[in-house]
Amino acid sequence: MTLAAATNENLAGISNVLIYSAMAVYTLAFLAHIAEWVFGSRSKVGRTAAALTTDADAAKSAAGPVVQTRAGGTAVLERPKVVTRSAAGQRDVPDGPGAHGGTEKGDLYGRIAVSLTVLAFLIQAAGVLARALSVQRAPWGNMYEFSITFSTVAVGAYLGFLAAKKNIRWMGLVLVATVLADLGIATTWLYTESDQLVPALHSYWLWIHVSTAIFCGAVFYLGAVGTLLYLFRDSYEAKLARGGNPGGFARSVLERLPSAASLDKFAYRVNAAVFPLWTFTIIAGAIWAGDAWGRYWGWDAKEVWSFITWVAYAAYLHARATAGWKGRKAACLALIAFACWLFNYYGVNLFVNSLHGYAGV
Repeated sequence: MTLAAATNENLAGISNVLIYSAMAVYTLAFLAHIAEWVFGSRSKVGRTAAALTTDADAAKSAAGPVVQTRAGGTAVLERPKVVTRSAAGQRDVPDGPGAHGGTEKGDLYGRIAVSLTVLAFLIQAAGVLARALSVQRAPWGNMYEFSITFSTVAVGAYLGFLAAKKNIRWMGLVLVATVLADLGIATTWLYTESDQLVPALHSYWLWIHVSTAIFCGAVFYLGAVGTLLYLFRDSYEAKLARGGNPGGFARSVLERLPSAASLDKFAYRVNAAVFPLWTFTIIAGAIWAGDAWGRYWGWDAKEVWSFITWVAYAAYLHARATAGWKGRKAACLALIAFACWLFNYYGVNLFVNSLHGYAGV
Protein backbone atom coordinates (compact mmCIF):
# COMPACT_ATOMS: atom_id res chain seq x y z
CA MET A 1 0.00 0.00 0.00
CA THR A 2 1.39 3.39 -0.95
CA LEU A 3 1.43 6.32 1.40
CA ALA A 4 -1.07 8.19 -0.80
CA ALA A 5 -3.48 5.26 -0.73
CA ALA A 6 -3.26 5.23 3.06
CA THR A 7 -4.81 8.70 3.23
CA ASN A 8 -8.58 9.06 3.29
CA GLU A 9 -9.06 12.15 1.15
CA ASN A 10 -12.77 12.37 1.94
CA LEU A 11 -12.09 12.68 5.67
CA ALA A 12 -9.28 15.14 4.98
CA GLY A 13 -11.70 17.28 2.98
CA ILE A 14 -14.32 17.07 5.74
CA SER A 15 -11.66 18.17 8.24
CA ASN A 16 -10.91 21.26 6.14
CA VAL A 17 -14.59 22.16 5.90
CA LEU A 18 -15.01 21.77 9.66
CA ILE A 19 -12.00 23.97 10.41
CA TYR A 20 -13.33 26.74 8.15
CA SER A 21 -16.77 26.33 9.69
CA ALA A 22 -15.27 26.69 13.16
CA MET A 23 -13.55 29.90 12.02
CA ALA A 24 -16.93 31.28 10.89
CA VAL A 25 -18.52 30.51 14.26
CA TYR A 26 -15.51 31.95 16.13
CA THR A 27 -16.03 35.13 14.12
CA LEU A 28 -19.62 35.33 15.37
CA ALA A 29 -18.38 34.72 18.92
CA PHE A 30 -15.85 37.52 18.45
CA LEU A 31 -18.60 39.91 17.35
CA ALA A 32 -20.75 38.86 20.32
CA HIS A 33 -17.87 39.58 22.70
CA ILE A 34 -17.43 42.99 21.07
CA ALA A 35 -21.14 43.67 21.64
CA GLU A 36 -20.74 42.54 25.25
CA TRP A 37 -18.00 45.09 25.86
CA VAL A 38 -19.77 47.86 23.95
CA PHE A 39 -23.07 47.53 25.76
CA GLY A 40 -21.29 47.07 29.06
CA SER A 41 -19.26 50.25 28.52
CA ARG A 42 -22.46 52.27 28.22
CA SER A 43 -23.54 51.35 31.71
CA LYS A 44 -22.23 52.22 35.16
CA VAL A 45 -18.62 51.27 34.82
CA GLY A 46 -15.88 52.66 37.00
CA ARG A 47 -16.95 50.87 40.17
CA THR A 48 -13.43 50.71 41.53
CA ALA A 49 -12.72 54.31 40.59
CA ALA A 50 -15.98 55.42 42.13
CA ALA A 51 -15.22 53.49 45.29
CA LEU A 52 -11.82 55.10 45.57
CA THR A 53 -13.23 58.57 44.90
CA THR A 54 -16.12 58.10 47.31
CA ASP A 55 -13.84 56.87 50.06
CA ALA A 56 -11.41 59.71 49.54
CA ASP A 57 -14.12 62.37 49.39
CA ALA A 58 -15.87 60.98 52.42
CA ALA A 59 -12.62 60.92 54.32
CA LYS A 60 -11.91 64.52 53.39
CA SER A 61 -15.38 65.58 54.53
CA ALA A 62 -14.94 63.75 57.79
CA ALA A 63 -11.45 65.09 58.22
CA GLY A 64 -12.53 68.45 59.60
CA PRO A 65 -10.85 69.66 62.74
CA VAL A 66 -11.90 68.00 65.92
CA VAL A 67 -11.52 70.03 69.08
CA GLN A 68 -10.37 68.12 72.09
CA THR A 69 -9.79 69.62 75.53
CA ARG A 70 -7.05 68.10 77.57
CA ALA A 71 -6.73 68.23 81.34
CA GLY A 72 -4.59 71.36 81.18
CA GLY A 73 -7.33 73.25 79.36
CA THR A 74 -5.36 73.40 76.11
CA ALA A 75 -7.46 72.91 72.98
CA VAL A 76 -5.82 71.02 70.15
CA LEU A 77 -6.99 70.23 66.63
CA GLU A 78 -6.71 66.67 65.34
CA ARG A 79 -7.69 65.04 62.11
CA PRO A 80 -8.81 61.44 61.94
CA LYS A 81 -6.76 59.08 59.87
CA VAL A 82 -7.83 58.86 56.22
CA VAL A 83 -8.20 55.32 54.97
CA THR A 84 -8.92 54.71 51.29
CA ARG A 85 -9.81 51.37 49.83
CA SER A 86 -7.29 49.85 47.46
CA ALA A 87 -8.47 48.91 44.00
CA ALA A 88 -6.63 45.61 44.34
CA GLY A 89 -8.96 44.72 47.18
CA GLN A 90 -12.10 44.93 45.07
CA ARG A 91 -14.10 41.83 44.31
CA ASP A 92 -13.63 40.16 40.97
CA VAL A 93 -16.17 40.81 38.26
CA PRO A 94 -19.31 38.72 38.81
CA ASP A 95 -19.18 36.97 35.42
CA GLY A 96 -17.98 39.11 32.56
CA PRO A 97 -17.66 42.61 31.15
CA GLY A 98 -21.38 42.98 30.47
CA ALA A 99 -22.40 41.71 33.88
CA HIS A 100 -19.82 43.90 35.58
CA GLY A 101 -21.00 46.88 33.60
CA GLY A 102 -24.43 46.41 35.10
CA THR A 103 -26.46 45.79 31.93
CA GLU A 104 -28.52 42.71 31.27
CA LYS A 105 -28.08 43.30 27.54
CA GLY A 106 -24.30 43.30 27.79
CA ASP A 107 -24.38 40.15 29.90
CA LEU A 108 -26.72 38.49 27.38
CA TYR A 109 -24.26 39.12 24.54
CA GLY A 110 -21.51 37.68 26.72
CA ARG A 111 -23.44 34.48 27.30
CA ILE A 112 -24.21 34.24 23.59
CA ALA A 113 -20.47 34.64 22.91
CA VAL A 114 -19.64 31.77 25.26
CA SER A 115 -22.32 29.56 23.66
CA LEU A 116 -20.92 30.30 20.20
CA THR A 117 -17.41 29.56 21.48
CA VAL A 118 -18.61 26.16 22.73
CA LEU A 119 -20.16 25.43 19.32
CA ALA A 120 -17.01 26.51 17.48
CA PHE A 121 -14.88 24.39 19.83
CA LEU A 122 -16.97 21.29 19.10
CA ILE A 123 -16.77 21.89 15.34
CA GLN A 124 -13.01 22.49 15.50
CA ALA A 125 -12.47 19.40 17.66
CA ALA A 126 -14.42 17.38 15.08
CA GLY A 127 -12.15 18.82 12.38
CA VAL A 128 -9.05 17.75 14.29
CA LEU A 129 -10.53 14.29 14.80
CA ALA A 130 -11.38 13.96 11.11
CA ARG A 131 -7.81 14.94 10.25
CA ALA A 132 -6.51 12.21 12.56
CA LEU A 133 -8.87 9.60 11.12
CA SER A 134 -7.90 10.52 7.57
CA VAL A 135 -4.37 9.23 8.19
CA GLN A 136 -4.95 6.98 11.23
CA ARG A 137 -2.38 8.76 13.37
CA ALA A 138 -1.99 11.56 15.90
CA PRO A 139 -3.19 14.88 14.37
CA TRP A 140 -0.04 16.84 15.11
CA GLY A 141 2.55 15.62 12.62
CA ASN A 142 3.25 19.07 11.12
CA MET A 143 2.80 22.73 12.03
CA TYR A 144 -0.66 22.99 10.47
CA GLU A 145 -1.94 20.08 12.52
CA PHE A 146 -0.11 21.31 15.61
CA SER A 147 -1.72 24.75 15.21
CA ILE A 148 -5.30 23.57 14.83
CA THR A 149 -4.87 21.15 17.73
CA PHE A 150 -3.18 23.76 19.92
CA SER A 151 -5.97 26.31 19.52
CA THR A 152 -8.56 23.59 20.13
CA VAL A 153 -6.91 22.67 23.41
CA ALA A 154 -6.55 26.34 24.41
CA VAL A 155 -10.28 26.92 23.92
CA GLY A 156 -11.03 23.65 25.72
CA ALA A 157 -8.94 24.77 28.70
CA TYR A 158 -10.77 28.11 28.78
CA LEU A 159 -14.16 26.41 28.67
CA GLY A 160 -12.97 23.99 31.34
CA PHE A 161 -12.28 26.90 33.68
CA LEU A 162 -15.74 28.31 32.97
CA ALA A 163 -17.34 24.92 33.63
CA ALA A 164 -15.49 24.82 36.95
CA LYS A 165 -17.18 28.13 37.86
CA LYS A 166 -13.99 30.14 37.47
CA ASN A 167 -14.84 33.68 36.39
CA ILE A 168 -12.53 34.09 33.41
CA ARG A 169 -15.05 35.24 30.83
CA TRP A 170 -13.03 38.46 30.73
CA MET A 171 -10.54 36.45 28.66
CA GLY A 172 -13.08 35.53 25.99
CA LEU A 173 -12.49 38.38 23.56
CA VAL A 174 -8.71 38.02 23.59
CA LEU A 175 -8.94 34.22 23.35
CA VAL A 176 -11.31 34.16 20.37
CA ALA A 177 -9.29 36.84 18.55
CA THR A 178 -6.02 34.94 18.94
CA VAL A 179 -7.63 31.62 18.00
CA LEU A 180 -8.91 33.22 14.80
CA ALA A 181 -5.41 34.54 14.12
CA ASP A 182 -3.90 31.11 14.79
CA LEU A 183 -6.34 29.35 12.47
CA GLY A 184 -5.90 32.04 9.82
CA ILE A 185 -2.13 31.56 9.83
CA ALA A 186 -2.54 27.76 9.85
CA THR A 187 -4.93 27.63 6.89
CA THR A 188 -3.17 30.33 4.87
CA TRP A 189 0.57 29.76 5.33
CA LEU A 190 1.03 26.49 7.23
CA TYR A 191 -1.44 24.23 5.48
CA THR A 192 -0.05 20.79 4.62
CA GLU A 193 -1.91 18.07 2.77
CA SER A 194 -3.03 15.16 4.89
CA ASP A 195 -0.35 12.49 4.56
CA GLN A 196 1.60 9.85 6.43
CA LEU A 197 4.76 10.61 8.37
CA VAL A 198 8.29 9.29 8.03
CA PRO A 199 8.97 6.02 9.90
CA ALA A 200 10.93 7.74 12.68
CA LEU A 201 7.73 9.45 13.86
CA HIS A 202 5.71 6.25 14.04
CA SER A 203 6.08 5.87 17.77
CA TYR A 204 3.79 5.95 20.78
CA TRP A 205 6.01 8.79 22.02
CA LEU A 206 4.40 10.99 19.35
CA TRP A 207 1.16 10.71 21.32
CA ILE A 208 2.82 11.29 24.68
CA HIS A 209 5.50 13.89 23.98
CA VAL A 210 3.69 16.16 21.53
CA SER A 211 0.30 15.98 23.25
CA THR A 212 1.82 17.18 26.53
CA ALA A 213 3.68 19.94 24.67
CA ILE A 214 0.40 21.11 23.13
CA PHE A 215 -1.43 21.05 26.46
CA CYS A 216 1.37 22.91 28.24
CA GLY A 217 1.45 25.56 25.52
CA ALA A 218 -2.32 26.04 25.72
CA VAL A 219 -2.22 26.57 29.48
CA PHE A 220 0.88 28.77 29.25
CA TYR A 221 -1.10 30.85 26.76
CA LEU A 222 -3.93 31.38 29.26
CA GLY A 223 -1.35 32.37 31.85
CA ALA A 224 0.26 34.81 29.41
CA VAL A 225 -3.09 36.50 28.71
CA GLY A 226 -3.71 36.83 32.44
CA THR A 227 -0.22 38.26 32.95
CA LEU A 228 -0.56 40.80 30.15
CA LEU A 229 -3.93 42.00 31.43
CA TYR A 230 -2.46 42.15 34.93
CA LEU A 231 0.17 44.63 33.76
CA PHE A 232 -2.48 46.92 32.25
CA ARG A 233 -4.79 46.62 35.25
CA ASP A 234 -1.95 47.18 37.71
CA SER A 235 -0.95 50.41 35.94
CA TYR A 236 -4.59 51.50 36.00
CA GLU A 237 -4.91 50.86 39.73
CA ALA A 238 -1.62 52.60 40.43
CA LYS A 239 -2.85 55.68 38.56
CA LEU A 240 -6.05 55.69 40.59
CA ALA A 241 -4.10 55.33 43.82
CA ARG A 242 -2.02 58.39 42.86
CA GLY A 243 -5.19 60.38 42.36
CA GLY A 244 -4.98 60.27 38.58
CA ASN A 245 -7.95 60.32 36.23
CA PRO A 246 -7.72 57.59 33.55
CA GLY A 247 -9.41 58.23 30.23
CA GLY A 248 -12.85 56.97 29.35
CA PHE A 249 -11.54 54.07 27.26
CA ALA A 250 -9.32 52.85 30.09
CA ARG A 251 -12.22 53.02 32.51
CA SER A 252 -14.63 51.20 30.20
CA VAL A 253 -12.17 48.37 29.54
CA LEU A 254 -9.86 47.99 32.52
CA GLU A 255 -12.47 48.71 35.17
CA ARG A 256 -14.41 45.61 34.21
CA LEU A 257 -11.44 43.27 34.56
CA PRO A 258 -10.73 41.49 37.83
CA SER A 259 -8.39 43.25 40.22
CA ALA A 260 -4.67 43.20 39.46
CA ALA A 261 -4.10 40.94 42.45
CA SER A 262 -6.63 38.40 41.11
CA LEU A 263 -5.16 38.44 37.60
CA ASP A 264 -1.67 37.98 39.01
CA LYS A 265 -2.84 35.08 41.15
CA PHE A 266 -4.60 33.40 38.22
CA ALA A 267 -1.52 33.66 35.98
CA TYR A 268 0.79 32.36 38.68
CA ARG A 269 -1.40 29.39 39.54
CA VAL A 270 -1.86 28.15 35.98
CA ASN A 271 1.84 28.57 35.17
CA ALA A 272 2.90 26.83 38.37
CA ALA A 273 0.40 24.01 37.81
CA VAL A 274 1.58 23.18 34.28
CA PHE A 275 5.32 23.68 34.83
CA PRO A 276 5.90 20.09 36.10
CA LEU A 277 4.16 18.78 32.98
CA TRP A 278 6.47 20.87 30.81
CA THR A 279 9.37 19.26 32.66
CA PHE A 280 7.90 15.87 31.80
CA THR A 281 7.54 16.98 28.16
CA ILE A 282 11.27 17.62 27.90
CA ILE A 283 12.10 14.32 29.61
CA ALA A 284 9.72 12.43 27.30
CA GLY A 285 11.32 14.08 24.29
CA ALA A 286 14.77 13.03 25.48
CA ILE A 287 13.63 9.43 25.89
CA TRP A 288 12.11 9.46 22.39
CA ALA A 289 15.32 10.97 21.00
CA GLY A 290 17.23 8.08 22.56
CA ASP A 291 14.99 5.60 20.78
CA ALA A 292 14.97 7.43 17.42
CA TRP A 293 18.47 8.89 17.17
CA GLY A 294 20.48 6.81 19.63
CA ARG A 295 21.17 9.73 22.00
CA TYR A 296 19.06 11.49 24.61
CA TRP A 297 20.31 15.02 24.07
CA GLY A 298 22.11 16.50 21.10
CA TRP A 299 21.62 20.26 21.47
CA ASP A 300 19.25 20.34 18.54
CA ALA A 301 17.50 23.73 18.17
CA LYS A 302 14.14 22.41 19.35
CA GLU A 303 15.77 20.78 22.36
CA VAL A 304 17.69 23.94 23.22
CA TRP A 305 14.66 26.23 23.03
CA SER A 306 12.54 23.79 25.01
CA PHE A 307 15.18 23.96 27.73
CA ILE A 308 15.40 27.76 27.46
CA THR A 309 11.63 27.91 27.93
CA TRP A 310 11.95 25.65 30.98
CA VAL A 311 14.66 27.88 32.47
CA ALA A 312 12.57 31.02 31.84
CA TYR A 313 9.50 29.61 33.58
CA ALA A 314 11.66 28.27 36.40
CA ALA A 315 13.11 31.77 36.82
CA TYR A 316 9.60 33.22 36.92
CA LEU A 317 8.42 30.77 39.57
CA HIS A 318 11.57 31.39 41.60
CA ALA A 319 11.06 35.15 41.26
CA ARG A 320 7.57 34.82 42.69
CA ALA A 321 9.11 33.29 45.80
CA THR A 322 11.68 36.09 46.09
CA ALA A 323 10.54 39.23 47.86
CA GLY A 324 12.23 41.66 45.48
CA TRP A 325 10.83 40.13 42.29
CA LYS A 326 7.10 39.95 42.81
CA GLY A 327 4.54 41.88 40.85
CA ARG A 328 5.47 43.56 37.58
CA LYS A 329 9.06 42.28 37.44
CA ALA A 330 7.94 38.68 37.77
CA ALA A 331 5.13 39.28 35.26
CA CYS A 332 7.66 40.48 32.69
CA LEU A 333 9.62 37.27 33.23
CA ALA A 334 6.44 35.27 32.61
CA LEU A 335 5.87 37.04 29.28
CA ILE A 336 9.49 36.46 28.28
CA ALA A 337 9.05 32.77 29.10
CA PHE A 338 5.94 32.53 26.91
CA ALA A 339 7.77 34.36 24.12
CA CYS A 340 10.41 31.62 24.33
CA TRP A 341 7.67 29.01 23.98
CA LEU A 342 6.27 30.84 20.94
CA PHE A 343 9.68 31.00 19.29
CA ASN A 344 10.12 27.30 19.95
CA TYR A 345 6.72 26.78 18.31
CA TYR A 346 7.08 29.04 15.24
CA GLY A 347 10.64 30.35 15.02
CA VAL A 348 12.56 27.10 15.25
CA ASN A 349 10.36 25.37 12.69
CA LEU A 350 10.37 28.24 10.21
CA PHE A 351 13.81 29.81 10.54
CA VAL A 352 16.17 27.24 12.08
CA ASN A 353 17.43 23.93 10.71
CA SER A 354 16.37 21.26 13.17
CA LEU A 355 16.19 17.50 13.33
CA HIS A 356 12.56 18.03 14.36
CA GLY A 357 11.71 19.26 10.85
CA TYR A 358 10.69 15.82 9.58
CA ALA A 359 7.37 16.97 8.17
CA GLY A 360 8.44 20.40 6.94
CA VAL A 361 6.14 23.10 8.28
